Amino acid sequence: MGTVQKEKVRLLAIQMESVIGELDLNIDTVRNLLIANLEKYDGADFVFLPEVWTTGWYTPDFIKTAETLENSKAVNMLSEIAQKYNTNIIGGSFIRKDGEKYFNTCPVINRDGKVVALYDKNHLFSYYGDNEGGIITKGSAPVMVELDGIKIGLTICFDIRFPEIYRAYRKAGADILVNMAAWGKTKKIPWDTMTTSRAVENQTYMVALTQTGLLPDGKENLGHSMIIDYEGKIMDQIEEIEGGVYAEVNLPKMYEFRDKCTILNDIKDSYEVIIK
Repeated sequence: MGTVQKEKVRLLAIQMESVIGELDLNIDTVRNLLIANLEKYDGADFVFLPEVWTTGWYTPDFIKTAETLENSKAVNMLSEIAQKYNTNIIGGSFIRKDGEKYFNTCPVINRDGKVVALYDKNHLFSYYGDNEGGIITKGSAPVMVELDGIKIGLTICFDIRFPEIYRAYRKAGADILVNMAAWGKTKKIPWDTMTTSRAVENQTYMVALTQTGLLPDGKENLGHSMIIDYEGKIMDQIEEIEGGVYAEVNLPKMYEFRDKCTILNDIKDSYEVIIK
């Protein structure tokens, strides 16, 4: 399929609850949620999934559920769905084994079911008892994909605390930003604030997607996924249930808004601090 009508780009984000360490069960859950929501909304141009949906946010089980890209059951399932429903899938993330290294990787799959890009999480979370940085290798660079003539800047969870990566995407021409997360319930204020801020400061649509459900040791995922417009307005959201978040975004309106308020022109070349 060629370029979509940019006045009506259909976005669908899937919020789900992973069962820790159960790859096959989680694949079945996501397959069913994808089919149900794609049929409910009569398709979508772009579908988004949350971070580590294949295994859940429990770092001790990451290696147990790791897959190589070439033999990934998770990616194969997403490819089949993309082809069947003629949609592009921004595939959340899975634990990818590459030689002796492991990455927290987002696969991007086009309407033909082909993997066209990989984004490896750039900032790893190793606080409050988590040890992602001790298991996962850090990604080397941001990745922006262009599908159907639309540019999407990819980030995963902890990346949200680093506005520099989002500004880099905006400077590179991003139309849509996405953060795919497994975000803790105790951090709702940071989640709501930072995801909205990334949309507002970059005048860009933002897909803010996380998991829901219980985790080991009494922890819990937030389950507050949203699609936010370029002025910070929530277009659709979901609380602590499994399901879809859907919005039709109008890119020409966003471009018009940017033309009226050209904030990127006001960015200074340097922000070196003078200490007195």
